[in-house]
Amino acid sequence: MPEDMITEAQSPAVQPAPAGTAAIEPTSPNEPQWFFAPAITQEERARLTEETVAALKTVYDPEIPCDIYELGLIYCAVFDDSRKVLIDMTLTAPGCPVAGELIQSVESAVGAVGGVSSVEVNMVFDPPWDQSRMSTQARIALDFY
Repeated sequence: MPEDMITEAQSPAVQPAPAGTAAIEPTSPNEPQWFFAPAITQEERARLTEETVAALKTVYDPEIPCDIYELGLIYCAVFDDSRKVLIDMTLTAPGCPVAGELIQSVESAVGAVGGVSSVEVNMVFDPPWDQSRMSTQARIALDFY
């Protein structure tokens, strides 16, 4: 997607960025960057963000009893004018045997969000995932405290 199509970013539970701002730093280590095409209203951005987070929280790595959102595996979500969503995500380890299954699960879950036209998931390994990306909820669930 051309960069000029994206005007603002928004993280869940964070106020929208002022006009012309390219990104908002996440308030929690597991929060991804959220980018929206200019035609998407603030109200729709909030709804899409909330519903996409809820959808992502239904996807679990079968080997880890925690959802991929709380684990911090989602790095970025970009919504274009047609409401196509491009998601950059990673894995806890590059050799994860369920990578293909997770991609399909993310595509299905986010594709069910109202108004989303399609979903494309890109698997990225830069920056590599580490435990610092996990939310407090994930740390408690995995007994990492």
